[in-house]
Formats: sequence, C-alpha cells, structure tokens
Amino acid sequence: MGFYNVMAIGSSGMRAQRVRMEVLSSNLSNINTTRSADGRPYQRMVPVFRAQEVGSEFATVLQDERKLYEVMVDEVKTDDREPIQVYEPDHPDADENGYVYYPNISTAEEMVSIMSATRGYEANLTAVNAAKEMAKRAIELAR
Repeated sequence: MGFYNVMAIGSSGMRAQRVRMEVLSSNLSNINTTRSADGRPYQRMVPVFRAQEVGSEFATVLQDERKLYEVMVDEVKTDDREPIQVYEPDHPDADENGYVYYPNISTAEEMVSIMSATRGYEANLTAVNAAKEMAKRAIELAR
C-alpha cells in the first residue's frame, strides 16, 4: 500500500466524519423546530456512506495488491420517523386540537453519534499522522 493510498483513505474518513458531525449538529440545533420552510416540523437528517475503490484497477493488477477502499458520503437523507405530538394549546404552531408536532430527535442518540463520529475522525487522523511520520523517517534514513 502506497503512501498516497494511506493518505487518501485516512483523509476520506476524516471528511466523512466531518460531514456526519455537521449533520448531527444540525439535528441537535433543530430539536425544537416545529415549522420548517415546508410548514412541517424539522426532519432528522442522516448521512449515507459508501465505499469507493482507491486508485485504478490497472495499478492494482500491476502491483498485485488487494483492492483498497475509501469512504464517501453518498447522500444526506431525511429520517422517516414520525414527529412527536405534544399537547400545547397556547403554542403558536398548535393545530386546531391544540397539538404541536416536534421533530422526533433523541438528544442522547445524537450525542452518542457525535461521540462516535469524533472517535472515527480521531482514528483517521492518527492513521494519517502515522503515515506522515513513517514517510518522514524513511526520507531521513535514505539520506
């Protein structure tokens, strides 16, 4: 596995976890948003990842290496959970029966996901830094 492959894989993981953190932060900041642009409560967003092969197939065949994959954010889609119905007749967004619809977002679930994304980012950063340090040592030994 070449230095650039390690860097591509590690940096793709860092990018994916950064997007995940942004989406989770948006979910948390909109936890009480009862009306979005479409007039409905905010819907929780979820990033979808996919694996993409690193390098060209031709190079893989020549080097007799296993295929390597990096992570890509395929899309950010809305979660189909139903909103939470709360009886608050004095709320400006209450319906004719006095119910307000809040996003079905769990603070605990989002916080656990944020911690997981943080750990994933840190793991990829550690891999990238280790690869940089190994390349630096190799250059120093070659002198």
